[in-house]
Amino acid sequence: MDKGDTAWVLTSAALVLLMTPGVAFFYGGMVRTKSVLNMLMMSLGSMGVVGVLWVLFGYSEAFGKDVAGGWFADPFEFWGLKGLLGADSLSGTIPSTAFVAFQAMFAILTVALISGAVADRTRFGPWLVFAAVWVTLVYFPVAHWVFDFDGKDAAGNVTDPGGWIANQLKVIDFAGGTAVHINAGAAGLALALLLGKRHGWPKEPMKPHNLPLVVLGAGLLWFGWFGFNAGSALGANGTAAVTFINTLVATSAALLGWLIVERFRDGKPTTLGAASGAVAGLVAITPACSAVTPIGAIAIGAIAGAVCALAISLKYKFGYDDSLDVVGVHLVGGIIGTVLIGFFASAEAPAAVDGLFYGGGWDQLWRQVVGALAVLVFSFVATLIIGMVIKYTIGFRLDPEAEVTGIDDAEHAESAYQQGGINSRGSIKASALQGSKA
Repeated sequence: MDKGDTAWVLTSAALVLLMTPGVAFFYGGMVRTKSVLNMLMMSLGSMGVVGVLWVLFGYSEAFGKDVAGGWFADPFEFWGLKGLLGADSLSGTIPSTAFVAFQAMFAILTVALISGAVADRTRFGPWLVFAAVWVTLVYFPVAHWVFDFDGKDAAGNVTDPGGWIANQLKVIDFAGGTAVHINAGAAGLALALLLGKRHGWPKEPMKPHNLPLVVLGAGLLWFGWFGFNAGSALGANGTAAVTFINTLVATSAALLGWLIVERFRDGKPTTLGAASGAVAGLVAITPACSAVTPIGAIAIGAIAGAVCALAISLKYKFGYDDSLDVVGVHLVGGIIGTVLIGFFASAEAPAAVDGLFYGGGWDQLWRQVVGALAVLVFSFVATLIIGMVIKYTIGFRLDPEAEVTGIDDAEHAESAYQQGGINSRGSIKASALQGSKA
């Protein structure tokens, strides 16, 4: 065990956990006043559900013994983390439990990301059921495909086979462009189509109610993302340093790219655009941060910022109500970052692979495309099936009257803002009425 590596991974795990409250604030500021608490609760609920399931069987399902040629792992091998708690149980140079903790935060975040696609209209109880089923049937298997690398002995022989995308297809995905962002984006698209449009969309304006909250969320995400990407080096080393720098510059370039598009398209650069551009850059550099130079990272970030700024308008063209642009940012951004590795990868970077622009030919590019498409299709189809079962059994969508009056009050009996006895729906509280009568 290396103490420096262990300290860095545990610190990174805490940073990644902070990203989920960051998502909650980012999404919470983007919805209307009557929906902000429900948006926060969907992220908090994901933390509760996924945290428990990860320890029970999720880690084992993602990183346990492979039982199906790289497709599935044994969910009972490490049930309740049995066999991983001893001092001699290591994952590389860190305790196995440090790796368990780090990967748990990825699973939590991925579920929380999906919620933005169905904001304002999703019942909280069924959302928790969906979170439990989806993470079990979709995220844990995909994490096995992407993150579980073959275990080898000193002679290089495979002794513990891992997932097919990482080991057989040999896709480069350093920190989760496929497993996290394409996965969540495809799931968000499936649910948005299944649940239908919000009442009044797109005719009624549904602008963010609190832009400072959005910027706070984006700031927390950017801060936590250094743990997300650099922590994936699983050590305090040169790879962590390179990925840290690439995360910084790609995000900066994406922010500028989004604002430039806004300036030419709409006439004004916006605060929401700056925050969204930063997130788009973070998404795109996630798979690529170990494979490109800082110049390549700037290029990927700038492309992602500009393309995602254009992609968010697709929902109006095709008529699907992706409330908070999960598809436009996470699905599109994840595809951009994953595929552009095939163009911008450089052997000078830690992954030591050349892409098309660096003389590496088409080999890595086709692998990246196949990996991205495989996760997209699997996640979309599986999510659609899970969502349909929930919809036609316990019901998934809020009833129309509650959606109009406010999901916060209907689902949580609370209001985010109280001013002079007036709650966020603009109705006078019963206690105030009683006081006036007295």
